[in-house]
Amino acid sequence: MITETKILWADDEIDLLKPQILFLQQKGFSVLPVTNGQDAVEAVEANRFDIIFLDEHMPGLSGLETLSRIKALRPEIPVVMITKSEEEHLMEDAIGSRIADYLIKPVNPNQILLSCKKILDNRKLVERKTTSGYQEDFRKIGMAFYDDMDIQGWAEIYRKLVFWELELEKQEDSGMKEVLLDQKTEANVNFAKFIQKEYPKWVSGKGSGKPILSPDVFSEKVFPLLNKGQESVFFILVDCMRYDQWKVFEPLVRQYFDIEDDSWYLSILPTATQYARNSIFAGLYPAEIASRYPKYWLNDDDEGGKNQFEGELLTEQISRKRLNIRHHYHKIVSNEQNKELADTILNYLHYDLNAVVVNFIDMLSHSRTEMNMIRELAPDEAAYRSLSRSWLEHSPFLQMLKKLREKNVRIVITSDHGTVRVNRPVKIIGDRNTTTNLRYKQGRNLNYDDARYLMTVNNPLDIQLPKMAVSARYVFTTEDYFFAYPNNYNHYVQYFKDTFQHGGISLEEMVVPLITLKPKG
Repeated sequence: MITETKILWADDEIDLLKPQILFLQQKGFSVLPVTNGQDAVEAVEANRFDIIFLDEHMPGLSGLETLSRIKALRPEIPVVMITKSEEEHLMEDAIGSRIADYLIKPVNPNQILLSCKKILDNRKLVERKTTSGYQEDFRKIGMAFYDDMDIQGWAEIYRKLVFWELELEKQEDSGMKEVLLDQKTEANVNFAKFIQKEYPKWVSGKGSGKPILSPDVFSEKVFPLLNKGQESVFFILVDCMRYDQWKVFEPLVRQYFDIEDDSWYLSILPTATQYARNSIFAGLYPAEIASRYPKYWLNDDDEGGKNQFEGELLTEQISRKRLNIRHHYHKIVSNEQNKELADTILNYLHYDLNAVVVNFIDMLSHSRTEMNMIRELAPDEAAYRSLSRSWLEHSPFLQMLKKLREKNVRIVITSDHGTVRVNRPVKIIGDRNTTTNLRYKQGRNLNYDDARYLMTVNNPLDIQLPKMAVSARYVFTTEDYFFAYPNNYNHYVQYFKDTFQHGGISLEEMVVPLITLKPKG
């Protein structure tokens, strides 16, 4: 048995368990005995344990209360409940608290050993199966990069990579995680080449295999639901939500809704809120919005908020399509607004369509850039996902969804674009009107030191983007690159390296979840 395996055993009659503890020590386990729940909680705060044995009947904190506190501190540690009682409600309470095993006193040494082996061997079996499963898929994914894949194939590759990323992060072994990160990088290298070749064809209407793009979201996925006689449809756009963030949200949402359509769409370029989100609500490309509705469009160098008219653009889209739809637009930029909408959401059921924009994740990504505390809370992608999930779990947004589950509604949840964690700088120079985004630039006289990691568009109208000036062009970064100016270069790079940005070309930014939910039952 592995000598490093550490056990915490909490029992008010611990002196009577010395034979069992000695037996486990002889088998190579390290056992820390404590006599009450409070000591058990403090031990968990101060030490790492592989298994916890917990007596249900103890003075002070009961076993179930201690279990609850331990799970709040270290939810991943398997806990074995031990009790004299066989009462059904105790078993139900313990099992509901996610225990690993349940034993009835008196317990003999072999029972304890068997429980340890079952828990530890099961963990190893899961890890081995996960590793071997990814190793098998690794070869298939790697070979697919050299196939003539269409956009559907690329989306499936990305979804597979996210699946394995979430599975592997549950393991302690970091070796396969590094392999996965390398494969994600290779995927983005090849995806960028694919986008540079195919994207201009799609937006000009000349290419085959065009996916759903930002302007198509309402016409393809939202308006058809209204034709099915739904009482009300809620379109909820969570700004900056990546596919992996949706996958950690999904278990919370599935408690109340069935997933009717687990789909995706491709964000337009730039993968930035001003362009992508306005395009969704208008049902048009940015150049078309600027031409048809100039009062609703602001260029990058114009002052003022660039997404002030999403409600008006949605109204225009509905009017152009000659739809008789009663609709309402809601924008949430604070927790107070979120709570207010959650409290009053049922008052809006008389509208055929409710469009809701939730800005939390976008604010989280900006806060992580600007605040060291947030960066320390979310030092990597796994922690960033965890922080996002924690927000949903405790937010009025989830309360709003719970209220809607009782009604005959359909809910479409999506985003306008994702983000990518940037690490490598590319030097660029432009005039004073050049845009400030780190993943794309629009301007005149743009000069850069390495074009290998960029997509340049000399005529913005070729990809349905407005021009700020006659000679202005767009440049997009790919993979995990970001633009940096030569002036004060080292400070600039240090400040923005390892932050989440958007506007460029990557799977994380462009492949966006597009989910349709139906209330359970």
